[in-house]
Amino acid sequence: MSLRIRKLIGTVVLMVLITLWALLAMVVAQAMLPTAGAALTALYYIAAGLGWLIFAMPLVAWMSRP
Repeated sequence: MSLRIRKLIGTVVLMVLITLWALLAMVVAQAMLPTAGAALTALYYIAAGLGWLIFAMPLVAWMSRP
């Protein structure tokens, strides 16, 4: 598979991943955090904001592979 095709596929998958991750994070936040304190809410949003990187890093490495 050429590098150009891999980057196209990876970009589309990343956009889908980020969209689904954001929707999932919002659903979990609405279900579990309405009664939580400000500190716990902030920690959740920090973790949820960085959590998608766990899945994105291998995908970006695959996209960049020669």
